[in-house]
Amino acid sequence: MSAFSGHVPGSRDYRMLLIGLFFGGVATFAQLYATQAVLPQIAGDIGSGPASAALTVSASTLGLAAAVLPWSLVADRIGRVPAMASGLVLATVLGAATLLADDLVVLLTLRLLEGAALGAVPAVALAYLSEEVHPRHVAAAAGSYIAGTTVGGLSGRVVSGWVGELAGWRWGVASVILVCVVAAVIFLVLIPRARGFVSGRDREERGPTVRRRIGVNLRSPVQRALYAQGFLLMGAFVAVYNYLGFHLAAPPFSLAPALVTLLFLAYLAGTASSPRAGALAVRYGRFPVLVLSIGVMATGVALMAVPALVVVVVGLILFTAGFFGAHAVASGWTPVAAAPEARAQASSLYYLGYYAGSSVFGWLLGVVFGSVGWFWFLVVVLAMCAAALGAALVSLRAVRPSP
Repeated sequence: MSAFSGHVPGSRDYRMLLIGLFFGGVATFAQLYATQAVLPQIAGDIGSGPASAALTVSASTLGLAAAVLPWSLVADRIGRVPAMASGLVLATVLGAATLLADDLVVLLTLRLLEGAALGAVPAVALAYLSEEVHPRHVAAAAGSYIAGTTVGGLSGRVVSGWVGELAGWRWGVASVILVCVVAAVIFLVLIPRARGFVSGRDREERGPTVRRRIGVNLRSPVQRALYAQGFLLMGAFVAVYNYLGFHLAAPPFSLAPALVTLLFLAYLAGTASSPRAGALAVRYGRFPVLVLSIGVMATGVALMAVPALVVVVVGLILFTAGFFGAHAVASGWTPVAAAPEARAQASSLYYLGYYAGSSVFGWLLGVVFGSVGWFWFLVVVLAMCAAALGAALVSLRAVRPSP
């Protein structure tokens, strides 16, 4: 019997894997950003400024950032699919508990724990993909998974925003939890069992320890440059979506909350761009597609500085498409560029940087926005895009393409 070399497009398991991970992404990211569309309502309810309200997003992403490495170790022991399933079930229970919180500290604590539970899917999904999909098709498969995360982020924001405007932010978040329950069930039913997985005990008998696998990744200039993409670009992305609503609710736009919520439909640009970026990376190479995506993102930032709603919307669409294109390439590149025995840790470190950026800049750029306004806020965002591009040019240009 020949060794398993990975599922290929056209096979039943390949389709089931992509659909299952798509809904796993929906279940994860809808919960993670469920409060983002109702931040102005939360700010009004607790009597705080934009940066304080945004802590409900930063708390969940901070929990996720802290949990990705532990989840990768759990997944090495019990398997990729059981780890992802356990995290989704636990997160859904904690998400429901946040509806009962009547104090900001309790709410932030529950959001922190919910984010930690949600860390199971992003910590493991790409390592699972790299083990279960034929190497030639990993980039395209990763793009499809990232598309699911965009649908999750979109549904979490739009559903909570619309329901929250009618019935309050708690009911808005409750409606998202229901969506996540359905998506998690679909994930559990469809996701194929792992065939390329080697348990942690077997890895340690045949190769380096966990500490050494983490160290190998951290010493790699390629891995550090990929982690920088996640840290800087995700930080910029979350900050824009955190504070755009406050910007557009103020003069000269003065948009109603329902109209501000509609702007989250720009997420559909990411749903389209992430699988497209993965396909282009297979054809032309990851590096040029990453650079192009960052350029599209930066163009969107520049357009959002124009005080005209149509131009801001076009800029937001470009910004979103560019971000998810870059994320699809960088996240899919990370486990492929790592040593086979250190793939789970490589993906986890990428997401550690990714959500650390979300937590840090999601709050810190709120201070910038509140202190010096939207224009200088965008200047900082543009500088972050430039720094990510610089890291890519220095460390990723000479990386040989995957076969």
